Amino acid sequence: MVTIFLLVFLCVSCIVLLSWKSRRVNALLPPGPTPLPILGNILQLDQGSQLKTFTKMSEVYGPVFTVYLGMQRIVVLYGYDTVREALVDHAEAFGGRGQFPAFSRFLNERGIAFSNGERWKQIRRFTLTTLRDFGMGKRSIEEKIQEEALCLVEELNKTQGDPFDPTVHISQAVANIICSILFGKRFEYNDGQFLMLRKLMTERILLDNIPKTSLYNLFPGIMDMIPGMHYKMAKSSLKIVDFINERIKINTASLDTSAPQNYIECFLAKMEQEKHNPSSEFSTENLNMTIFNIFFAGIETVSITLKYGLLYLLKYPQIQEKVQKEIDLVIGQRRSPTVKDRNQMPYTEAVLNETQRMADVVPMNLPHLVTQDTHFRGYVIPKGTYVYPVLNSVHYDKQHHANPEEFDPGRFLDSNGCLKKVEAFMPFSAGKRACVGEGLARMELFLLFTTILQRFTLTSPVPPEKINIAPSSHYIMSIPEQYQLSVVPRQ
Repeated sequence: MVTIFLLVFLCVSCIVLLSWKSRRVNALLPPGPTPLPILGNILQLDQGSQLKTFTKMSEVYGPVFTVYLGMQRIVVLYGYDTVREALVDHAEAFGGRGQFPAFSRFLNERGIAFSNGERWKQIRRFTLTTLRDFGMGKRSIEEKIQEEALCLVEELNKTQGDPFDPTVHISQAVANIICSILFGKRFEYNDGQFLMLRKLMTERILLDNIPKTSLYNLFPGIMDMIPGMHYKMAKSSLKIVDFINERIKINTASLDTSAPQNYIECFLAKMEQEKHNPSSEFSTENLNMTIFNIFFAGIETVSITLKYGLLYLLKYPQIQEKVQKEIDLVIGQRRSPTVKDRNQMPYTEAVLNETQRMADVVPMNLPHLVTQDTHFRGYVIPKGTYVYPVLNSVHYDKQHHANPEEFDPGRFLDSNGCLKKVEAFMPFSAGKRACVGEGLARMELFLLFTTILQRFTLTSPVPPEKINIAPSSHYIMSIPEQYQLSVVPRQ
């Protein structure tokens, strides 16, 4: 009897202690809606758009608030001032990476995008250095992009002025640029292996970007025991990994560690250099997952941004005319655009910036994680808490962008028509977790965009006023509605 009484007493004491600790932690957290056990606040979410829900919650609880997605505690940061203060002024504390299990679970925190600690530091430092070395191989990265831009022009010419969906053409060109940098090889657009790779990646992105995927992100352990689309996602991912492994084998066979020709060979050379270093993170597993990360980050975001850019020009033909006038003035019709031309083309740069702001391709940002107990704006965010710095709230912040729903390149130009810095502009995020491929992405966007407009005038089969520029999907990524255009060669 005494034993039973002691067990009951201990259980009650534990429950009271846990409840007291929970209340104490919650009292220090930013405010937010009351969560249900296990489910958290998921019943309060707009299943079509978490972003809409967070926008409404910010109006009630302010720019810093707490929600529970299942049992995962998340602090949401809303608005430019709040996001910048966290990611830039408190970069170290907010520099961890949370997980999207539907995408990142099979990575096992390897690679660069979803890793943390020393692994992330070593691989990020190496990747930044390698991508900044524009002399990789026999040709620079700029030359690789210029070559692919001309291949894209050749493909567009084959449409002979007929309307077509530009998605495949754009994504193939961008994918080939990434393949050239990573593998030292571009593929013909009709290559069977290349087409299969693109199909797998498109399938994977579409599956990641539907609301049902959020269930896996909330309850991965439970969902693993239930048949569903997550098995299809895993299958697609493993096939992509198989493709990457095959390319690693090919590059390993031809490797000269004294003169690596592409990203894989640079990584392999680093592995050889550090093979006796027990703390080195340069392994085949990390190489494989890093390539996987770069594939998705480097191909899909740039492709979607370009697709939005062409759509905006169809919607606003007067902007297309101004871009083409600047191209004719600075570049002309005979030579290929170069990166140096950007300095003399403020209007084109402003159009690209406004495209990135308006398209807002990763509206929620990838999840961050606080690496220590963090005091922020009068609250205490416990170590390990997930943080969503909402980029959409930066790009559509009315305090920093007049009429943010309008496409207006002028917001990036000063009174003299020169490009100006706009603070509330973070298409590549900010702080320690800013996109490692920002320089490459900006180069791709400029060279591909200007080459297309140098050679063609874009027209739409429907009048501008009927063109819909709203995204068709706005979950993990913002994806435009399918549309068609025609390209008319310029004289």
